[in-house]
Amino acid sequence: MIYSDKVMDHFNNPRNVGVIEDADGTGEVGNPVCGDMMKITIAVDDSERISDVKFQTLGCGAAIATSSIVTEMAKGLSLEEAAAISKQQVADELGGLPPAKMHCSVLATDGLKVAVDDYLVKHGREPLAGVIQSADPNFDPHADEDHHDDAEVVEHVHDHAGADGECSVCCQRP
Repeated sequence: MIYSDKVMDHFNNPRNVGVIEDADGTGEVGNPVCGDMMKITIAVDDSERISDVKFQTLGCGAAIATSSIVTEMAKGLSLEEAAAISKQQVADELGGLPPAKMHCSVLATDGLKVAVDDYLVKHGREPLAGVIQSADPNFDPHADEDHHDDAEVVEHVHDHAGADGECSVCCQRP
């Protein structure tokens, strides 16, 4: 799998790693079976802008890179702006992600959205994001992936398919 220089930079030198003590909002997403787990904590100032954001991620290089970049993107944004960051914006900011790793950008944006919603609910307000599947401990980030139909990875799957026809390299399903 080929990653951009920016993905490698954020993997090797992740920004904003850690946990904000007494965070205003906390978002936890992922699936321990799949292996990607993310926790994002935010501090919100009086004007309801994200003044600080940190993450802890257990996962692959793309999961760490997307967590790192989403924290950089969210700093200084209003809650609404932060919750509106899309998986494609995260991927674009990193110079692209392989199709099999786009779920990492979903987890990163979902973690941020859950943290924003946690803040809003704590303050008696309606959440912005609604139901976030990746906040469910039974969430499978690969369930909706259709990357095996992508022309760029058909040869990869052909070369690495197991007896059941599933890719045995990038999709380690239980």
